[in-house]
Amino acid sequence: MKVLLWEPLGGGARPGTSAHWPTGRRSGMLSADGLSQKQLFPIQAVFPMRTSILFATVAVMTAISLSSGAAAAPCTTPTAACERWITFGGGPARSMAYSTHALDAPNPTVTRALIMVHGAGRNADHYFATATAAAFLAGALDNTVIISPRLIASPDKPEANEVVWPGGGDSWRSGGMSPSNPTISSFDFIDEILRKVANKKNFPNLTKIVVAGHSAGGQLVTRYEMTNKVHGTLGVPITYVVANPSSYAWPAAVRPLPTGNADPATADKEAVGDGGEKVNSQFTYGPFDAAKAPNFNRWPAGLENRTAGYTAKMTDDQLKKQLIERPTTYLLGQVDVLPLGGFDSSPTAMAQGPTRRARGEAFFKYLSETLGAKHNAIIVPECGHNDRCIFTTDVVFPVIFPK
Repeated sequence: MKVLLWEPLGGGARPGTSAHWPTGRRSGMLSADGLSQKQLFPIQAVFPMRTSILFATVAVMTAISLSSGAAAAPCTTPTAACERWITFGGGPARSMAYSTHALDAPNPTVTRALIMVHGAGRNADHYFATATAAAFLAGALDNTVIISPRLIASPDKPEANEVVWPGGGDSWRSGGMSPSNPTISSFDFIDEILRKVANKKNFPNLTKIVVAGHSAGGQLVTRYEMTNKVHGTLGVPITYVVANPSSYAWPAAVRPLPTGNADPATADKEAVGDGGEKVNSQFTYGPFDAAKAPNFNRWPAGLENRTAGYTAKMTDDQLKKQLIERPTTYLLGQVDVLPLGGFDSSPTAMAQGPTRRARGEAFFKYLSETLGAKHNAIIVPECGHNDRCIFTTDVVFPVIFPK
């Protein structure tokens, strides 16, 4: 296995410069051969001698690991070799996920699972590469099963019997029912993955499950956290990591007022200054004028009108209780304050705040101070709307790879 050392563009040393990542914040990205490395460049061009030493060290460690024979090496390339097909019920309906290990064979070396959900581009291959790179940097690749589900929607081309998920309305982000298989929801797919990794016949030593997602994947995770039917039933604790979504399912018909950190005129400035790396809390809440956005409190932006899908038979009180009680961490990019990367600027989304960062901070404060949730929030230093920056930052490793 060839191993390369990379560092992300936009924040590392470049040829002819002496800029580096701030010490202790972000590691250089080490990648197994075959990982997608978009927007990266080799550090070897800048530090040839140091890189040669690192290459030699990693090569020796890899050789030792592979020669130990303790367990099969993790599969780290988002190709057919890492594809795992999950069948619903008796079949033939099925969906695919990339995984570092087989999901139906005994593996005593695995002690944790990370399920990483892709964004609006439905690029599970990219997110699998991000997650495996993060695991390598965190020293967690050998004992973590990393799974990146693929939730395809029109106009994606399905494989034989592959389930297609809805792209709008009550979509795959919110547990919507499949148009090709109307009895199956996108949250049923995540349920099936969790059941597989919690099966002690396959992973007898697994003690932790983390469900994480970024952007549209973060939308799925925040809604899955409050709605899923398997939490507390699998014998393995589950935690949720919600990164940079454009919207949340609000548990009440109030929204942040356009003042303080939610002031549209100044919200982009909270990324700089003394409060740039802190979770800000200058938010107040009040009734929202539904004339500006009639759907502002309808699912998936609120709890109203849940007439179909995975959540249809759940009461509002049940969803609120689960939202508050289940362990969740919000990851918000320090500079995710611009309308980039598929930013949702619809009236319904803008009712939640002017930027993704402000929306996350306002939602976190409301749950914590009004409803009594014991969630956590982290402002990830120097990151914008970029999953690789978010998940390969040192402060995030304990959250996605808990001990």
